[in-house]
Amino acid sequence: MPYLTQVFGNASSFHAEGQAARHALDEARATVARVLNCEPAEIVFTSGGSEANTTALAGACLAHRHRGRHVIVSQVEHPSVLETARFLARQGFRVTELPVDGTGMVAPETLAQALDDETVLVSVQMANHEVGTLQPVAQLARLAHEAGALFHTDAVQAVGILDVDVRALDCDLLSLSGHKFQGPKGTGALYVRKGLELERLIHGGGQERNRRAGTENVAGMVGLARALELAARERDELRPRLEALRDRLIEGVLAAVPGARLTGHPSRRLPGLASFVFEGGVEGESLLMRLDLEGVAASSGSACTSGSLEPSHVLLACGLPVELARSALRLSLGASTTEADVERVLAILPPIVERLRAAHQASQAGGGAVASGAR
Repeated sequence: MPYLTQVFGNASSFHAEGQAARHALDEARATVARVLNCEPAEIVFTSGGSEANTTALAGACLAHRHRGRHVIVSQVEHPSVLETARFLARQGFRVTELPVDGTGMVAPETLAQALDDETVLVSVQMANHEVGTLQPVAQLARLAHEAGALFHTDAVQAVGILDVDVRALDCDLLSLSGHKFQGPKGTGALYVRKGLELERLIHGGGQERNRRAGTENVAGMVGLARALELAARERDELRPRLEALRDRLIEGVLAAVPGARLTGHPSRRLPGLASFVFEGGVEGESLLMRLDLEGVAASSGSACTSGSLEPSHVLLACGLPVELARSALRLSLGASTTEADVERVLAILPPIVERLRAAHQASQAGGGAVASGAR
């Protein structure tokens, strides 16, 4: 709040108000770098995870296209990665989308087979945004580097709840978003390994060490850094509590709802995410609406794709049939989630699913009767 109401100078200005804002921005950058175990100069502030991902892929590939024009991503990446890869394809790059197994995991040998002399960048997320599966990022980064390629990971879902160390991961680029750890929406950051050249996507002034033009969002970045600092401090205490709540939720749903199936990896998954599909004609949109009426905020996948009527590309990549993918339910748990919240979901979800199945069966029976009469 002080940086919205009192210290609101332009961080690029030389007057006292501007320099006070510059100091706050420098402190925020140092805080983010401390949490990620890198240097402050390696942090580029952005408007969120999507811009960070776009900058990582397009910025790195365009700057290093003399080294090759082959890009590798996984089939289960966030839309900001997949859409940027498709943009690069229109610029003459060859794009390989790595398949995943039934849990959404990329097998290292699959990446090893896809790498070639033309590969300039590999991008595989640290944690999936829909099913929560954790990828073997350090192993994948090592394979990419052995082939002479750069490695980027979208760590938006992981930063703040997992211990994310860019040196240990040995990645060249890493994306994060402030709102995923209770920071302000519309804030994010990109780690860029020292010495790595990026093509600028936003042109203009020399902000962010000439890597992203535009007047800095000082208040937003101060908020992002403070939220990340608090999340890192509380992480070791919060994570086991979330894992216990998550496991209780998974166990309860699978026990109480016949035909319920867990999606994602059973153990290598985010602490605060449980995702399911339901057999028997359950329609995901109707399920979400009924849960919302009961005061339960849920989703069928990524918020960035929740307006789409298409089934989740993540679930289809995991091998689920279209009809089952349409029944997806994603439940996220956070610092404010309680045992009572979980028990309430376990009480109201089974009868909702049962009613939706009954409605589906009735509609099927009705449709069959009309068809029979028509014949």
